[in-house]
Amino acid sequence: MDKIQLSENLYLVGLMGAGKTTIGRSLAKRLNLDFIDSDREIEARTGVSIPTIFEIEGEDGFRKREAQMIADLARVPGRVIATGGGVVLRQENRTNLMASGFVVYLNVPPQTLWERTRHDRNRPLLQVADPLGKLSELHAQRDAYYREIADLIIDSSRINAQAVLQLLIKEVGERWKL
Repeated sequence: MDKIQLSENLYLVGLMGAGKTTIGRSLAKRLNLDFIDSDREIEARTGVSIPTIFEIEGEDGFRKREAQMIADLARVPGRVIATGGGVVLRQENRTNLMASGFVVYLNVPPQTLWERTRHDRNRPLLQVADPLGKLSELHAQRDAYYREIADLIIDSSRINAQAVLQLLIKEVGERWKL
């Protein structure tokens, strides 16, 4: 299959553990598009892990790097991009995402997110005494922002990744007349 040409990016947003990277990578492969995970791109640019950036620069330092990454990614259309979970915290990111792409919010309840992420030590915001409580707090804080920018909201707790992928392929086909 030849690479298709999209006039904008397809962004996947949602909390950590929502499936943005897994689904995004599969979607890009099926559509023969480039896939980018914005957190992995930040790590590649800095040469250190996200937890290390948080440790040295704090969350604010990381968020500044993330905003620059989103601005850079928004300049080149036609890719599937999985964002970091906190990307919606800055207005400039929300503006860039809405202006440069089709935004899909993978909404998953905190309990399911906790089950998916509880053994993952690479998530600095969850290295607390009550990670489920933290996920509930993050969901409450960010859900309205995700909804504000979303062109499509998928409750991906009730359907598996393959079903989400099929739904997205259908949506992309309809949107871009593929």
